[in-house]
Amino acid sequence: MTQEIAVHGTVAAGFEAVREEFAAFVAGELPDYEGQLCAYVHGRRVVDLWAGEGCEPGSLYGVFSSTKGAAHLVVALLIQEGTLEPDRKVTYYWPEFGAEGKAAVTLRELLSHRAGLVGLDAGFTRDELADDRAIAERLADQRPFWRPGTAFGYHALVIGALTGEVVRRATGRTLQEVYEERVRAPYGLDFHLGLPEELEPRFRSVQPMAPTPEQQAVLHSVPQGPHTLSSIAFNTHVPDPGELVDYANSRAVRASGPASAGGVASARGLAGMYAAAISELDERPPLLKPDTIAEVGQIHSTGYDLVARAHKSYGLGFQATADTWYPFLGAGAFGHSGAGGSQAFADPRSGLAYGYTRRRCAFPGGAAPENGRFVKAVHVAALA
Repeated sequence: MTQEIAVHGTVAAGFEAVREEFAAFVAGELPDYEGQLCAYVHGRRVVDLWAGEGCEPGSLYGVFSSTKGAAHLVVALLIQEGTLEPDRKVTYYWPEFGAEGKAAVTLRELLSHRAGLVGLDAGFTRDELADDRAIAERLADQRPFWRPGTAFGYHALVIGALTGEVVRRATGRTLQEVYEERVRAPYGLDFHLGLPEELEPRFRSVQPMAPTPEQQAVLHSVPQGPHTLSSIAFNTHVPDPGELVDYANSRAVRASGPASAGGVASARGLAGMYAAAISELDERPPLLKPDTIAEVGQIHSTGYDLVARAHKSYGLGFQATADTWYPFLGAGAFGHSGAGGSQAFADPRSGLAYGYTRRRCAFPGGAAPENGRFVKAVHVAALA
């Protein structure tokens, strides 16, 4: 018999169905389930739930590619103020990038996963994957895997390093430093690109989850190959790639906060960042102006993703959340999911900002399936 897991936290009036949905899901999970759910509407926290032994509202989890949302919020801010111009060539900021046929690539193409620079023929070492500067330096000399601009494919482990190098060249500061100074610290967000040593006790080590037989069959139906675009993009073509959980569980990764997938956060931190992006929060105006919100949420790449081998849609650095995940959301919703199951986004039309974390990695990666239930319940309540 499945052990009952207590659900803690609060919901605002009108959001009781969200708690019921969360509790129903938790009740059907293994006894070692651990996760958090948080949501804001127009800057007001309306859902704040957590469950699992050892889980607290301030517990921190590796959020993998949900990190890209923080990275590209920084880029959006710099575009908004004119420090970066999306239609300039990347070489305007970073001349060395132009090697091997990349001279014409614009920042907009790079942000929308159209540069064809998903990884290295030779792959990266584990130390390099924890170091955005090392990733960027090595990729500057890599030939694109498709003619830039002709197609798109998920730059899973490198997009944050590439755009981060543009930020560093343009500002003299690392992307992580700009994020800390302009986003995380002012709002006290528990969403870190570089986890301080003193916060390590709050980190909950990521755990694997074995796929069901049905999920395993799906996994085996996808051709892997030693040097496919997917294996290169996820760096699994190297002799000892390690396991997914090893990345988030590495102190070196957590300390440096690689901007593609090295972030550490709570659900409050994820949702709070997107609430700050689109809404007044803590008596501060939204970080992004309406025109910027519209530009980052506008679909820039849609169709067949060469790396994911599936239909995907991307805005300007963000996933187009409505088209990729939840079609009932408003047009222009933007955010990013993470391989461990995390999900975070803003839906400007409803004023909704959402964050979800879990300790055990979901299968097969990306937003955990239960997010569909939670997002629907929160969105219905938000509209009501």
